[in-house]
Amino acid sequence: MIIKTVSPHDDPLGDQLLAVQKAAYAVEAELIGDDRIPPLHESLAELRARDLLWLAAFDGDAGPAGAIAWAESSDELDIDRLVVAPSMARRGIGRALVEAVLARAGGRRVVVSTGRDNVPARRLYEGLGFTLLGETEVIPKLWIAGYALVS
Repeated sequence: MIIKTVSPHDDPLGDQLLAVQKAAYAVEAELIGDDRIPPLHESLAELRARDLLWLAAFDGDAGPAGAIAWAESSDELDIDRLVVAPSMARRGIGRALVEAVLARAGGRRVVVSTGRDNVPARRLYEGLGFTLLGETEVIPKLWIAGYALVS
């Protein structure tokens, strides 16, 4: 597996990232019993409009097996999304992508949120040492769990 910096502005990579994102968030929607996850409904133009840094994992010549995007400031990295193609799940891709972002943190705090009922994602973050900050109802009946890690 190769992890490298990518951009959703590149063609055809933008379409490929969007396809992986939609497939991954469809799985999360099933896990949490709610499909109101904003990235699940994002268009390519909306994806490209986000001011995010991206890494993608590639396994062979196929498109991305997974990707992670984040925003950063001088004191914090905010993981905005972590997506893995459902056919590539449970192979360590998500963990490798998060670890790659953590390696870039340079002592800064890293924050992330996921669906409260997304047990696999919660296990991943907790296994990497993230601490639960709390659970928030972001819109009626849609709950997220927020995490932080100081590297």
